[in-house]
Amino acid sequence: MRLEPPADELIELTPLNPFGRFPSGRPRVPDGLIERLRPATSEEVWAVLRRHGYNCQFEGGWFATQPGRVLVGRAVTAVFVPKRPDLHDLVAEAGTRDGRVGGQNSWVIDTLQPGDVMVVDMWGKVENGPFVGDNLANSLWAHTHAGAVIHGTIRDYQGIAQLTELQILCRGVHPSAIADATLWRINGPVRIGDATVLPGDIVHATPTGVTIVPPHLVQAVVEASEETRIRDRFGHRRLREGRYTPGQIDRSVWEPEIEADFQAWRLTERS
Repeated sequence: MRLEPPADELIELTPLNPFGRFPSGRPRVPDGLIERLRPATSEEVWAVLRRHGYNCQFEGGWFATQPGRVLVGRAVTAVFVPKRPDLHDLVAEAGTRDGRVGGQNSWVIDTLQPGDVMVVDMWGKVENGPFVGDNLANSLWAHTHAGAVIHGTIRDYQGIAQLTELQILCRGVHPSAIADATLWRINGPVRIGDATVLPGDIVHATPTGVTIVPPHLVQAVVEASEETRIRDRFGHRRLREGRYTPGQIDRSVWEPEIEADFQAWRLTERS
């Protein structure tokens, strides 16, 4: 058995990807586009995804190791299942054959690259569910300089909290260590609550929650969110000035005279 799919399988899994790929076949959304996505709000991202029919891309209710910090990056996915001895033995044998070292949770971290966000389905396991403690969290930071979304728990929170540039979204903390769990697949489809994640998707995590953006929609999300933010700046300014009423501004299409005012203001902002 193989814990990671071959490149052609990942290419087949993500045929709409318009960008390049890693040697593994995982989509590689450009760094510049990812950074342009960082200032977007969850509401801006969600609205574009819904317009394209992607209704199951958001999950909230997370515990954040760095409250308020935004996390954006390319997904590396992993799914764990409750331990069954015969399956666990097969996975252990596959890991030995592939030269993997340490616990199965560390196998996932060993695959990560800068800019990746590790997305792990641990089925919400709490006791005996912590996927990382402070040691593996340091390794996670060294590999990604980003963070992780874990549908499970963490341990050693007091140590992890000192890694101020590492953001982990998880279901809570527990003093136990990972047990009775078996790694089933790295870089396959995973479910994180109500969201489906494919390898190479862009994870956009804010204090509101985690939104998953397919590569082929990243450009549309970025452009729409940038347009929304500049329109919001104009609208907020005009409301503070008392020039327009909330009913005139808080609508999807402005009256022609307001739109003309906006376009003229926009030119002055660019100059």
